Amino acid sequence: QFIIIIYLHKIEIESTMTRKSKQPGGHNPLTYAETKRLKSSGYGTQSTRLTSQSMLPFGHCCLSLSQIEGDAVATPSGHIYSRETIVQYLLTKNRELKEQKAEYERQRLQVENRRVEWEEKQQMKSQQQFRRKDQGAMSNALVLKGDGGDGPEEKTENSLSHVSYWLSSSQPDAAAAAGDQFDYEKEIMALPSPPPDRPPSPMSGEPLKLKQLIPIHLVHEQNERISNNGERVLCSVSQKRITTQDAVAIKSSGQVMLKSVFNELAKPTMTCPVTGKKFKDKDIITLIKGKSGFAASGNVEAKKYNPTLT
Repeated sequence: QFIIIIYLHKIEIESTMTRKSKQPGGHNPLTYAETKRLKSSGYGTQSTRLTSQSMLPFGHCCLSLSQIEGDAVATPSGHIYSRETIVQYLLTKNRELKEQKAEYERQRLQVENRRVEWEEKQQMKSQQQFRRKDQGAMSNALVLKGDGGDGPEEKTENSLSHVSYWLSSSQPDAAAAAGDQFDYEKEIMALPSPPPDRPPSPMSGEPLKLKQLIPIHLVHEQNERISNNGERVLCSVSQKRITTQDAVAIKSSGQVMLKSVFNELAKPTMTCPVTGKKFKDKDIITLIKGKSGFAASGNVEAKKYNPTLT
């Protein structure tokens, strides 16, 4: 009776369990402490919260990641660079692209030479076949003698190639290796992709020219108490700090200001409040915002995916 009671109690417990709990792997095989200990050793997806020290403040060079000491320029994508740094980058990339183009042209020329050589061989082969067929048996023997062939041996080898299909010379791969086939399109597709005409922008990846760099005027805060990130950039109109707010630059005058100030003072008259110069809609450049450790400034978490066994 005792065994029957235990069996019935077991059946009652299993009937109350959900379907998910009965499946293998339906529950987490690792406890919280085990998961935390494994993550510290590199197991699973790693994530960390970025602080303000890991963010690039507004007005710093996107390439050197340091405060701009000299002239500042902006690209059409809205990224700010030091003129010296971005010019050196473009010169270096242009030199690398020139070398890559020379290497690509050399490989392309090799393919073209192989194609011309193959076409010449095919043309000569066609001419020989035509002469053998047109001039009869005597001319065929003269051609074979002029080519250095032994006659009977070559005839025997040709006859064997028709009936002995297991010979290596009768296989399609052997004929292709001997130069009887040449796939021009396949050879071209096997080449690496041609290098671009212009170097890419370091941040946006779009083609960038030297004449596309737009000079801008950054007003730095003059304060004895300089923060760890250096001097802050001020709005040229309101003299307010530009940290994580939206900012724009006017291409014709190079002035940088807050977008709220621009919409209030400059956009209604389409005139720069500092220099008084007129500008058009195409002269307005929206600059990339600065970021901080607060979540409101953007993505402040970095993740690295590692495969797991669960």
